[in-house]
Amino acid sequence: MSKSLVAIRHVPFEDLGTFGEKLGASGYDISYDDVGQPGFLGFEPLAPDLLVVLGGPIGVYETETYPFLVPEIALIRQRLAAGRPTLGLCLGAQLIAAALGARVYPSGVKEIGFAPLILTEEAGATPLRHLAGVEVLHWHGDTFDLPAGARLLASTDLVRNQAFAIGANVLALQFHPEARADIEPWLVGHAAELGAAKISPVALRADAARLGPALGTAGGRMIREWLAGLSS
Repeated sequence: MSKSLVAIRHVPFEDLGTFGEKLGASGYDISYDDVGQPGFLGFEPLAPDLLVVLGGPIGVYETETYPFLVPEIALIRQRLAAGRPTLGLCLGAQLIAAALGARVYPSGVKEIGFAPLILTEEAGATPLRHLAGVEVLHWHGDTFDLPAGARLLASTDLVRNQAFAIGANVLALQFHPEARADIEPWLVGHAAELGAAKISPVALRADAARLGPALGTAGGRMIREWLAGLSS
């Protein structure tokens, strides 16, 4: 029997990436809910067996500029209150933090590129242990305070709060374990941001080709184990 998955997508190229195949193999029937399309956020918040909130190049706090953030945070808050399985990636992690009442704000640095995580001791007993020693893709300029009741699982040298969990059903990852080795759509879609940050698309493309396969393997192990531990 298939399970339903809704992925809230803010830009077309930031999709489920390498996770898509793993989720399908785990029995999930995947549908995307795309910002700006008719019926966006029109689904019943508690209905999907799994909600995945994907990334995007905006700030959680930019609600006047992007008004859809207000109902999106409300939808996520309703789901979290019910303990329904929810995964957030990058902006999605920040939206989960905001829905839980934590502050989201500019970190003062652009953390873009591949770098390893500093896993907390507690992370060693979670699916994130599969990412130990693996260089993951970071692509953000914001950070968040750790929500009340959350367990910090990962940091980097630049940004302390990189991943947290609440129980078995809520996982928020500010980095991109789902990134494919071919990130050309990201390089084009974020060309202005890369230029402003003086980050070379050539170097980033080469890093992705070199490090992406190992990330795909480790990320696949992580997401499969997390899915296996979900409670309905």
